[in-house]
Order: sequence, then structure tokens, then C-alpha cells
Amino acid sequence: MATNTPITVAHGDGIGPEIMEATLHILKEAGARLDIETIEIGEKVYLRGNSAGIEPSAIESLRRTKIFLKAPITTPQGGGFKSLNVTTRKMLGLYANIRPCVAYHPYVDTLHPKMDVVIVRENEEDTYAGIEHRQSRDVYQCLKLMTRPGCERIVRYAFEYAVRNNRKKVTCFSKDNIMKLTDGLFHKVFDEIAPEYPQIENEHWIVDIGAAKLADTPEIFDVIVMPNLYGDILSDVAAQIAGSVGLAGSANIGVKYAMFEAIHGSAPRRAGQNLANPSGLLLGAVMMLVHIDQPDIAERVHNAWLRTVEDGIHTYDIYAEGVSTQKVGTKEFAQAVVDRLGQEPTKLKAARYSNAPQQDLSDRKSHYVPEVKQQIGVDIFINWTAGTAEDLGSALSQVAIDGLKLVMISNRGVKVWPNGFPDTLCCDAWRCRFMSSAAENGPVTHAQVIAQLQALLVANYDFIKYESLCTFDGRPDFSLGQGQ
Repeated sequence: MATNTPITVAHGDGIGPEIMEATLHILKEAGARLDIETIEIGEKVYLRGNSAGIEPSAIESLRRTKIFLKAPITTPQGGGFKSLNVTTRKMLGLYANIRPCVAYHPYVDTLHPKMDVVIVRENEEDTYAGIEHRQSRDVYQCLKLMTRPGCERIVRYAFEYAVRNNRKKVTCFSKDNIMKLTDGLFHKVFDEIAPEYPQIENEHWIVDIGAAKLADTPEIFDVIVMPNLYGDILSDVAAQIAGSVGLAGSANIGVKYAMFEAIHGSAPRRAGQNLANPSGLLLGAVMMLVHIDQPDIAERVHNAWLRTVEDGIHTYDIYAEGVSTQKVGTKEFAQAVVDRLGQEPTKLKAARYSNAPQQDLSDRKSHYVPEVKQQIGVDIFINWTAGTAEDLGSALSQVAIDGLKLVMISNRGVKVWPNGFPDTLCCDAWRCRFMSSAAENGPVTHAQVIAQLQALLVANYDFIKYESLCTFDGRPDFSLGQGQ
């Protein structure tokens, strides 16, 4: 006899309680084998003074069950409240965000009736590391962090997803023509791992033209893997052009934990009116059922939902005269799905799920080849307002210590010294590049960097950060100034 799977459920805020009640009603009637633990998260927890929006007891439930079905929440207006979604993803190590974006033509209006795209988004790194600083009066900074282990596991997940779900192609989106190191790493790792899956076609697109093609001809894509920021934006775009963000479910997958949700928000203006469409959360729950090895129930629920949509029984957000047959509320829609359990669609493609287990990727070998690292210089960022780039270059050249030489100053990434362009807009933060004065850029020590900072301090320069300039196997792995 099959045993029940413990899961943690949060009913959320706004329309959350209504769509969660509808979803759980369908799962129960479909025979889902679940033991449910209920926790409180979101607005009420925030307003009790908890800036994270989740109590320690709720975290303990998540650690115990490892499966989280979450309704949307409301984050109070104003500063000081951390994003619960970001917190949960990082706390539980949910590195992969999976968002199927499917057209349900002609029952849901779309310009792309053949669209069936799955976006696999890296979920922890990129600019979403959340490391930001104000450097000066003028300059604010957000660090974009990409790691080889993070890139390797999300790319492998995308290919494994394609294999498990009988997909034919994986496409990588990046912007490595500009961010040659960070996005360059993502693309490089994709090219390293793709040959491990010879049965899956692979390709790479620069994200801007890739996004344009996704909006124009999404049917040419199958599975798309991309870094966090692009994935966040384009998964919403893809869901909307498929028909409606309100129909899209989302899975957040980690090594030990997983979270399932709708991609839309809590819509407080629609709360308590029996109007909300529970489909996004329900399809997230279908992904949960597959993840916890109940593909039979996943198929049963998904096909009943497809048949309901096909029969024209629609909530207000997708209701269309001449296409829909009945406009219903949240509860009535859920009951219509229940009434169709055991049925399949006759025109839409029926859902089919296998019980192929999720692959453990932790034992896969990295393609990284050990390299010799050597520091050959340092970028020192200075907050300075006392003159022009020429003035600063002349002055700092006199402050350079023995063994280092000032070779370049940039402002906002653009080289402004030596031989800068006088019309370049400059602000009050300057990147000053000191390189080894030895032939062919010999090594620079930490002691030299400290001595250079000390010299700047004595000369009353306000340095605000520094970055080491290193070679790896003799290859410089740092960006030039634009125009350098």
C-alpha cells in the first residue's frame, strides 16, 4: 500500500486562501496521497515584526517535510521587509526554477497557439545574490555573481529535465558578448555539458535577440536555460504570451527541498470575492505530484483541468464570449475539475507523466581544469570630486608605489585617462588601475596592495573598494575599460 507524503502548505494572503482551498479540494478528490502540515507565512507574520515573513516553527516544518506548496503572499509596503520567495529559495537551496509556458488555443486567447516552452531559471545567483552598496553620492552598485558549480548544476538540470520529459532541444540564453566573464562562464559551461546529452539538440542565443524570438516565434524553442535575472523576466513574458500569467505554475527545486507555487501575486483587490483563478497554483501542485512520485495523480488532475478548460468553463480572467460556455467562480471552477476527474481532453494534448526519478546530480564531475592563479594588478575605486580625469591621473601617477604603475582610469566603465574623450560623462567614483611595473606584468603581492592603499590614505584619497586583477594560466580574467 502506497504511503502518504508529508508536505507543508501555506495558504498565503489576498486570493491565496481561496485558491489554496480550491487546489487542495481537487487534490483530495483525485486521491493524492498527502499528509498536510499547515503553516502561516506572509503579511500577518511581517506585521508581527518578523522582517523575514516566516517564523522558526514554519521553517522547522519545511525542514521536516522538505516539500512546500505555497500560495502567493503580500509583502507590506515600505522598507525593511525581505522577499520571502528569495529567502525561501536561498534558505532551502532551491537552485532551479521551472516554469512551463503552454498555449491552450483556442480556449485561451493567444497569438502563439503552438507554444509549449519550459524555462529553466537559475534561482540563487546572478544579481539576485542581493549584494548592493552605495559607493558615493552618485554611484550605487549591485554585484553580479556567477559560480561554476551554480552554472553546472542548473545547466545539467535543464538537460536532465529534457530527457525525463521527452523534450528535444535545450537552448541557452546569455549576454556574453558584453558580460564576457560572468555570462561567458554560463555559456562556456553550457557548451561543456551539452555533449554529455547527444540525444538532445543544443543551441545558444544572445538574450536580447533570443527574447525577441521568444516573443515572436516561441514555437522554435523547447527548453530554455538562463541565468536568474533573464529567467525571472522572460518566464513572466513567456507565460503571458502563452495566454495568461494566471495559468502558470512554478517549481523551485533543490537537492533536498522543493517548493511549488503559482507565478502570480496575491492580488488583494480580488480577495474574498470567489473570483480568482486557481489554475496557476493547481498546475504548480501537479508539478509537486510528479516530484513526489505520484505521476498517476498528476495525470488525473492535469487532464481533468485540461478537459475543464476545453469545455469552456472559465473564471473571469480567461472568459471570452463565443469561446467560453460558462463563467464561474473559484469554488465552482474547482468543482468542475473534480467532476471531470478520470476524463481527458479531446482536442488539447493530454498530459502524460512518467515515474522516472529526478536524477541526483551531486556526483557528476565538473569540467573545471585546475589553473594557476597570479595577481598582476589591482583596481582601486576612489571617491573624488576635485577636478578632471587628467588632474586625477597626473596626481595618482605620483602616488603609485615602487613596483606598481597607474595605467588606466575609468568612470562608469569608460576609460577617461590617459587620452580620454572630453565629452564623457563622469561622476564621483573612479576606477584606478594599478599594474605591476615589472616586465610582462609580473606578480603583485597583497603587501603591495596594502602599501598602495596606505599611500593613497596618506595622500588623503577616499578609496571605497578594490578588486584584484588576476591571470589564470596566464590568461587575464578581468575586463578592460570601455575604450581601453
